[in-house]
Amino acid sequence: VQLQASGGGLVQPGGSLRLSCVAHGFTLNFPAIGWFRQVPGKEREGVSCLSSLNDITYDSDSVKGRFTVFRDAAANTVYLQMDNLTPDDTAVYYCGAHLTHSSSYALCNNGPTDWGRGTLVTVSS
Repeated sequence: VQLQASGGGLVQPGGSLRLSCVAHGFTLNFPAIGWFRQVPGKEREGVSCLSSLNDITYDSDSVKGRFTVFRDAAANTVYLQMDNLTPDDTAVYYCGAHLTHSSSYALCNNGPTDWGRGTLVTVSS
C-alpha cells in the first residue's frame, strides 16, 4: 500500500493548513487511518486518527481543539485540517493506517502498519 501525504508548506503562527493523504492503487478503506508527525531527534507522535468503522476520532493533547481529521470516501482521501498553528507544530507529517485494527486511539498511540512519504510543515514568522 502506498500512502502519499501532501499539502505541507510554510505558514505563519496562527495560520492554517490542510494536509491530504491519498492511497495509491487501493481504496482508502483501512479500519483506522490517521496522521503522525516527527521532528528530527524526537519520537514519532500520533496526532489525529480516525476509525473507519465508526468515524470515532482521537486527537493527541498537543493538537486537541486545533486539528481535525476527516475523510472523503468518494475522493479516496483523508485530510488533516490544522488551525491556530504554532512553531511547535513544525514537523514532517505522515499519514498512516492499520490494516486490521479499527481503534483510532490504538492507531495514534501504537503506530500504523502502513505509512508513506511525509510532507513538511513549517510554522514560522
